[in-house]
Amino acid sequence: MDDQTYEAINGVFEQMDEYHPTAAHWYLPLTRVDPIAQGRRLGCTLLQHALAICDGLPAYLEATSPRSRNLYSRHGFNVVGVIEAGSSPPLGAMLREPASENRSTPAAAFHEGCRA
Repeated sequence: MDDQTYEAINGVFEQMDEYHPTAAHWYLPLTRVDPIAQGRRLGCTLLQHALAICDGLPAYLEATSPRSRNLYSRHGFNVVGVIEAGSSPPLGAMLREPASENRSTPAAAFHEGCRA
């Protein structure tokens, strides 16, 4: 690996660390649906299941595309920063407060988040 690639990768991980919460939280890394199965609301179903378990603590993740960022936003996540170094695509650092504190997206609205 050349130095430029190494520095870019290291820069992404450093930024991820900067945005990652330090207080107690759930971290939802690498949640995705195989492209061949996308468009069937499977990602929404996975997210609903995870958030039902997470309720009571904030949840944090990195969105890897505008499409995933929109999905997470519909479920109460807010962008807290953008992670990008070198030629890497931007990652959206996103945080969701627990449903009890997240007045804009109550638990009953999760199903609605799957419709868009």
